[in-house]
Amino acid sequence: MFAKILIANRGEIACRVICTARKMGVRTVAVYSDADAKALHVKMADEAVSIGSSPVGESYLRGDKIVAAALATGAEAIHPGYGFLSENPDFVDLVVAAGLTFIGPSAASIRAMGLKDAAKRLMEKAGVPVVPGYHGEAQEIVLLASKAREIGYPVLIKARAGGGGKGMRRVEHPEDFSEALSGARREAKAAFGDDRVLVEKYVDKPRHVEVQVFGDNFGNAVHLYERDCSAQRRHQKVIEEAPAPGMTLALREAMTEAAVKAAKAISYSGAGTIEFIVDASQGLKADRFWFMEMNTRLQVEHPVTEMVTGTDLVEWQLRVAAGEKLPKTQSEITLSGHAFEARIYAEDAAKGFLPATGTLHHLAFPDNAPEGASMRIETGVRAGDAISPFYDPMIAKLVIHAKDRQAALDALGTALSQTEIAGSTVNTAFLAALAANADFSAGDVDTGLIGRHQEALTAVAPPSSEIVAAAALAAAGAGALPPSNDPWSSLAGYAHFHSVARRTRLRHGEDDILARVSVRPDGRFEVALDAPYDSVNSHDLRAAPRLARWPGHVTVFEGAVGYSFLVPDPLARTDEAAAASGSLRAPMPGVVKLVRAAKGERVIKGQPLLILEAMKMEHTIAASHDGVIAEIATEGAQVTDGTVLVRFVEEAASRLEA
Repeated sequence: MFAKILIANRGEIACRVICTARKMGVRTVAVYSDADAKALHVKMADEAVSIGSSPVGESYLRGDKIVAAALATGAEAIHPGYGFLSENPDFVDLVVAAGLTFIGPSAASIRAMGLKDAAKRLMEKAGVPVVPGYHGEAQEIVLLASKAREIGYPVLIKARAGGGGKGMRRVEHPEDFSEALSGARREAKAAFGDDRVLVEKYVDKPRHVEVQVFGDNFGNAVHLYERDCSAQRRHQKVIEEAPAPGMTLALREAMTEAAVKAAKAISYSGAGTIEFIVDASQGLKADRFWFMEMNTRLQVEHPVTEMVTGTDLVEWQLRVAAGEKLPKTQSEITLSGHAFEARIYAEDAAKGFLPATGTLHHLAFPDNAPEGASMRIETGVRAGDAISPFYDPMIAKLVIHAKDRQAALDALGTALSQTEIAGSTVNTAFLAALAANADFSAGDVDTGLIGRHQEALTAVAPPSSEIVAAAALAAAGAGALPPSNDPWSSLAGYAHFHSVARRTRLRHGEDDILARVSVRPDGRFEVALDAPYDSVNSHDLRAAPRLARWPGHVTVFEGAVGYSFLVPDPLARTDEAAAASGSLRAPMPGVVKLVRAAKGERVIKGQPLLILEAMKMEHTIAASHDGVIAEIATEGAQVTDGTVLVRFVEEAASRLEA
């Protein structure tokens, strides 16, 4: 076994690998960028080495710096985690050439499966079913459009390199093909440096089911059953589970056999995932699944497989890379119970799942697993850490295991309702709504489920009078929460003959709220609120509220929802002149990739004006109203959250010019 390994990654996966390495007595070396200098994975590792500035191209994608750090610290092997360089065969060659061990498959295996078109041709030869479509080398738009017509609409345009939903577009009609192809190519080029695509038939009711495979260097390959990853938004996974709901014995046997056949076809060694698309329009049938791609690395959702099989896949990775045989044979790998993984992100579900940034001023997960369940919290952040615009905005993975699917789903809902995060917009309310959705609860899942129910899943009820009153009471209190954790005790005071009201202003979204908090003669508090809220007495609150106070804000938690209120500084001033003129601001940090309008142009509401690339995904910025453009950002401009992208001519001036 290795004495020391370097982890060429960050965040929760780096922390995850460190935990297993520590259990095995293996020392670890972390690498970090400027933005991650004080990150959790840096603190957890035995050693840490700086590898550059914050952008990934100057740090986590610098294979030369990572190999140099491994050699300088005496590490014998490099674990790539997932993302970054984990599926880069040139990096594997670099590692091996330096005399180090890559904890993963060979460069040849990665190359064989790295490009979707070539991989599908290889799988066809191996007898693995593939999705009908065009997987050729030619990329002329006329040819691709012709192939799309032959396949029959709707079709799916997919980047041949990479994954994660980047460079992917569903096209319903021939007239939309050219625009969708341009967008897919731009996104693929930005994410993977390769703008070539393939075109496939879009399956009407697709299930995304994948099989965990594992091979060693002695010709052995096994599967560890399947995971269902159909709950997706924007082609990215949200909640994964194992085993797949409704899985039949016939389909499982056919699918796992095909997955092992695929792994053996490339002499695969290490952890890998064979991803299949399943047509669930007529139930799950053994002849209605097709190979999509192979991920030649550990998957984000690997914990659900570990939970239902009782394995540690990272330990297996280290053992196989160190030259050992697989720890178990196929007959020794069994299924037990059901597991879910919910990905907790800093994102605004109500705004199309826009990534969010911010400081996690308050971060609290359940102290104990719900009754009858076991739980894992996989995270790479702590309270006080910042969500950076440079990297994926994942905060944590909440993993639950119980005796059956319903018990695990109930426990997942309970754990989400006990999770508290303040300082950034997060998706816990959305995850809880998805877990409670009738179709999801019944196991009737497909990749379109979230899209069909998105409005209901992302809707959050406005705060009740009790929630607003709790926020007002906390905002009116002096200093931090008292040691007793009673947020009201700091308000208690003496008033001769009559109570003294303390005026407090709050802001929730677009709503300004005036609250008057007064102490009653009996020591209780009364919060008088303007319409549409009702006045509330403190003893009427159903229970002691769960809340967090952070600079300039109060967040009150109700279930999985966190209602955040801005507590305005009474001395602060707003620039009314700037507020009077209409403008569109960047919803997140990013790069302006494409500008579709010009200064002086008259535009209409909903018209696309520019495309902002953030976290390697494209976001269209459209006109919020009819008007004339006074200023617009230039292509290639780097912008921060809140930067003015488009400024409109003031209405009066616009009429004069007309």
